[in-house]
Amino acid sequence: MKPKFEKYIPFQPQPIRGRTWPDRVIAKAPVWCSVDLRDGNQALVDPMNLAEKLEYFHTLVDIGVKEIEIGFPSASETEYEICRELIEGGHIPDDVTIQVLVQAREHLIKKTFEAIQGAKNVILHFYNSTSTLQRKVVFQMDTDGITKIATDAADLIYEMSQPMIEAGMNLRFEYSPESFMGTEMDYAVEICQAVLDHLHATPENKVILNLPTTVENCMPNQFADMLEYFCRKIPGRDCAIISLHPHNDRGCGVATTEMGLLAGADRVEATLFGNGERTGNVDMVTLAMNMYTQGVDPELDFSNINKIKEMYERCTKMPVGDRQPYAGKLVFTAFSGSHQDAINKGVQYMKSSGSAYWEIPYLPIDPADVGREYEPIIRINSQSGKGGAAYIMEHDFGFDLPKSMHPEFGHVVQVETDRVGKEIVPQRISELFHQEYVDVKEPYQLLKHSFQETIDDEGHSHVAFQGTLRHTDTVFQVSGEGNGPIDAFFNAIKGEKIDRFSFLDYASHAITDGSDSQGVAYILLQDKRTGKQYWGVGLSHNINLAPLRAILAAINRAKRAK
Repeated sequence: MKPKFEKYIPFQPQPIRGRTWPDRVIAKAPVWCSVDLRDGNQALVDPMNLAEKLEYFHTLVDIGVKEIEIGFPSASETEYEICRELIEGGHIPDDVTIQVLVQAREHLIKKTFEAIQGAKNVILHFYNSTSTLQRKVVFQMDTDGITKIATDAADLIYEMSQPMIEAGMNLRFEYSPESFMGTEMDYAVEICQAVLDHLHATPENKVILNLPTTVENCMPNQFADMLEYFCRKIPGRDCAIISLHPHNDRGCGVATTEMGLLAGADRVEATLFGNGERTGNVDMVTLAMNMYTQGVDPELDFSNINKIKEMYERCTKMPVGDRQPYAGKLVFTAFSGSHQDAINKGVQYMKSSGSAYWEIPYLPIDPADVGREYEPIIRINSQSGKGGAAYIMEHDFGFDLPKSMHPEFGHVVQVETDRVGKEIVPQRISELFHQEYVDVKEPYQLLKHSFQETIDDEGHSHVAFQGTLRHTDTVFQVSGEGNGPIDAFFNAIKGEKIDRFSFLDYASHAITDGSDSQGVAYILLQDKRTGKQYWGVGLSHNINLAPLRAILAAINRAKRAK
């Protein structure tokens, strides 16, 4: 039996010599055209209503899109209605051009001209299918017949447009050889040049030639070859704006577009988050932000991506995926321990170096640039390492754990993630920290204490400590002196059952600002009998009390570990 995959006809690449596009770079933004309200809307299970379309339109304007395809006004009364409301309702800024789509059919063209009456800036976009498959299966026509459909439409459009242009409308033309990717390039050149001639295109009055990957059926580099070949061969290149309209059937819409820009395209038709027929149109957000991360101004504003995303999801009833580039809920989140550690070090490097450049591993863009500075970058599950939990404690709760404490606390958190089998939230991490290191009140507890500090003639400090401790049901008094509160406390407990610990490390800092500031102390003790080490953490508004609580917490952890 013949393998099933052999029923597919492989794409035949366009031969080209001396291709130049691989050596080019994208140095400026293309002309952007949104097709959300047409291509995007027609792909929705429940198309947008008038109010939703208007909100969507105004969002596109706020983003900075200057050309917006608003629909197919000859297709239905609903499509006609949005066109008239935009024009008559004064929704269209003077620097924004609306674009209307129409098939190359006489009665539809006439209806479209009715729909655009009174508009200031309009692109009239007409199309017909040109691919070998469409010619064979749908139209059963030769190339001459297909070309006549296009040129007849061009003649009618040019004729009907003249009174409007003379009356002051800025009316431009756009032609799409639908399924350009499946059309022989020499024929694509032929039909597009014929349309340019019939529309009387000049370098001063260019016509947009929109070259759609209506169904994406080849690799991006092959499309770039086709496009460079087309641009070389078409005689009226200086009379045309070369536009792309990529779909995403192979999952390569962004790559196809970027290589198409390298190959000579001037303009891109796209949608927010890639909404559109089947697998969607190319994503305008990804394209624009890809340029942004390469130091190129995309001339679009996605600085409040969450607001745009919220509008999109509400109006389209379509979710933006958690992994959607730049906008997804998880795209700035690291679960992997090594990634968390690298991000944490990158944050510290940016603070200490004062670098003018974004240099944080695993984050290709500053989340703040799309308005996401307050969202969690590091999240914790069973794959997270030692640094992730410490990062959460610092950035969410203000605890700057000593570096040597990270592995131990990371293990505490990992035991919990293994137990629950899923991500744990920052609040749960904080609870684990307090349970393990702070709220360790048994068996030893400090009930009362006092300090008395004196300074001798040489300026040396001497601290006397007196306190009351409880051990389960036993209450006892201790006192001692030292060169500071910690030393005095250790001397006070000499001779008690808790004096077998030696002091190894100490750190402290404030975790709140102002008069209500609370201090935190981290104490590392070593059991002189076993050699094992124990961290303890103390919190207090009293700078002298916090380390004592930390010492007792460490001792209690040691007792608990027996």
